[in-house]
Amino acid sequence: MRLIKSPRKISEELNKCRDKSIGFVPTMGALHKGHLSLVRQARKDNDFVVVSIFVNPAQFGPGEDFKKYPRPLKKDLALCRKEGVDYVFYPVPKDLYSRGHRTYVNVEGLSEVLCGKSRPGHFRGVVTIVAKLLNLIHPGKLYLGQKDAQQAVIIKRMVEDLNIPVTVRVMPIIREKDGLAMSSRNVYLNSRERKEAVVLSQALKLAGLLINNGARDTKRIMRRMRELIVRKKSARIDYIEIVDVVNLNPVKRIVNGCLIALAVRIGKTRLIDNLIIRDGS
Repeated sequence: MRLIKSPRKISEELNKCRDKSIGFVPTMGALHKGHLSLVRQARKDNDFVVVSIFVNPAQFGPGEDFKKYPRPLKKDLALCRKEGVDYVFYPVPKDLYSRGHRTYVNVEGLSEVLCGKSRPGHFRGVVTIVAKLLNLIHPGKLYLGQKDAQQAVIIKRMVEDLNIPVTVRVMPIIREKDGLAMSSRNVYLNSRERKEAVVLSQALKLAGLLINNGARDTKRIMRRMRELIVRKKSARIDYIEIVDVVNLNPVKRIVNGCLIALAVRIGKTRLIDNLIIRDGS
């Protein structure tokens, strides 16, 4: 495994591999089993696997956790080595955002809803860094996690709109034994908050049960989810929405393929989770 920090060097190195398939997993580090599931799929599918570790300043807003975001580099590198990663790209911000940087990529209409409402500019930062990384690495396949469902929808749209020759694979959410979706930010939770954080997945399970029992009115389903979540003292709901999975527009009645998404603050930690309805259940 090679650790490369220079954008120029990673591009030059991967240019030597153009006759081989390259799978790419973009991360901000603090790797967990969710990230590793992407790496393992990339390892199965490709000759070479590239993982980027970059805490992207452009996707953090004022007052967010950019400075305290976990950065356990030694642990991350050990995990990548164990999983057979070929290259870890670990740039510093000044090499990707030079002084006077003015160019950003924004996917209009998809970036201002759901998480975009409470985190203005967040997805502009996400899409910009992913576009930069794709330009440097030129992978054949890009691996994303379903936990960040809106992000996946937006990046797929960016790839299509800009004719970027990469296949986007969105892999299933990996959960703790009690159902909590794995996230690097879970480490912020204290013991009581950690127990109450399970309410996100419990609310999604409730929605699935209601749908299996014939519920189709989305307002009713979201109301029942809200009633469950507010019972937890540490929980503050940012949003609960049921939308179509292509344009992220709200739907009034459950249809196959719609997305149930929610964001909830547990104490000071903002967590997200989601469920895609398949075949009405």
